[in-house]
Amino acid sequence: MGALRLSKRVIPLSKRSLCLITKNTFQTKASEEGITKKVKLFETPLEVSDNLSDESIFTPEHVELRRALRKLLEKEIIPHVNGWEEAGGFPAHKVFKTLGSAGFLGVNKPVKYGGLGLDFSFTMAVHEEMGNIPCGALPMAIGVQADMCTPALTNFGSDELKKLFLAPNIAGDIVGCLGVSEVGAGSDVSAIKTTAVKRGDDYVINGGKMWTTNGAQADWMCLLANTSEGKNPHLNKSLICVPMKTKGIVVQPRMKKLGMHSSDTVQIFFEDVVVPQKYRIGEEGLGFVYQMKQFQDERLVGSVSALTICDRCIRQTANYCHQRKAFGKTLLSNQVIHFKLAELQTEVEMLRSTIYRATDLYVKGKDVTYLASMCKLKAGRLLREVTDACLQYWGGMGYMEGEISRAFRDSRLVSIGGGADEVMLSIICKYMDTLPSSR
Repeated sequence: MGALRLSKRVIPLSKRSLCLITKNTFQTKASEEGITKKVKLFETPLEVSDNLSDESIFTPEHVELRRALRKLLEKEIIPHVNGWEEAGGFPAHKVFKTLGSAGFLGVNKPVKYGGLGLDFSFTMAVHEEMGNIPCGALPMAIGVQADMCTPALTNFGSDELKKLFLAPNIAGDIVGCLGVSEVGAGSDVSAIKTTAVKRGDDYVINGGKMWTTNGAQADWMCLLANTSEGKNPHLNKSLICVPMKTKGIVVQPRMKKLGMHSSDTVQIFFEDVVVPQKYRIGEEGLGFVYQMKQFQDERLVGSVSALTICDRCIRQTANYCHQRKAFGKTLLSNQVIHFKLAELQTEVEMLRSTIYRATDLYVKGKDVTYLASMCKLKAGRLLREVTDACLQYWGGMGYMEGEISRAFRDSRLVSIGGGADEVMLSIICKYMDTLPSSR
């Protein structure tokens, strides 16, 4: 066993994990940062935020981890994004294997199962860098694989389940998806109808799941189903690991969407699907509780990715407006434009502070449902505001196919998926004790 010292913490690492970090992450030098500042039309510089090392929750090790990821993205993913977007899909197994081999799919997962054993702040640093991929689909799909279908399995699953599903998921050998939303139950998770009925030592699953990201290529699903007929809809559900090749599972064709084109989204049906009861995560009946906790990881990583997308849009737009002339002067010399960009960047930095604060508390073991809901709400709304304003300043070029128009389309999902704005507002009101039912 080796050990990696990070910020006065000793993290035990397997030889394999230590090798991965040494080779792919912590030998990366700051001098290798040769990145152009000039933005060409629809081309994007990939940068690590200059102020990252100044933030209280981040250390030089966080920065090195991001730089290592940046190099991998530049080489293996970013050159292919336009083609994947045009094709309406990306090779999940190939991409996830590339990321998994470098250690980026299990940053805060246990070393025993192939993870790096770091704390959640490193996961947030990774997802902030993922926002530099010039589309929203890939960061979302990677987020599902690494930090949306696995938190409950990591925290409450048996050792056998972790060996069967978590370890290969972290390695990128299998593709995972999350099965929660249904046709009649999206925001109201307690209303799901999918059932898992006991029969001997097995569960027999019937029902369907909707809006399943990675579903077309998934090898397994973290499925939420009703495992009893209890009157309390919050205590009659369980999370179950379901192999997607099991007989009785029907995956519908990929859906056509407004944005997120390269991420596959499908509807999935289950008809008398038999899986062992030992594939249940944790205690029976606590699936709803586990999933609510699992949502916190999802909402935080989604919010931090949005920061980078906002940064990129503002920076690219400022550079474009500096080059573009109208009426004898550059667009950027117009006070309306440079003031608006300043206002947007201010909003981004305020959101960044809240996200970092929530991350710090989460790492310390605090309940951050309140703050995570605020981050998710603000990230979705700010991303829409930024992409809309920036597209306007690009004029006719903004309406053409390119990164700005793509970001405009992709951003709309952030206020819907993973908890709609209205759900976030309800959660915030609950913590503020301002819901009518609480008075």
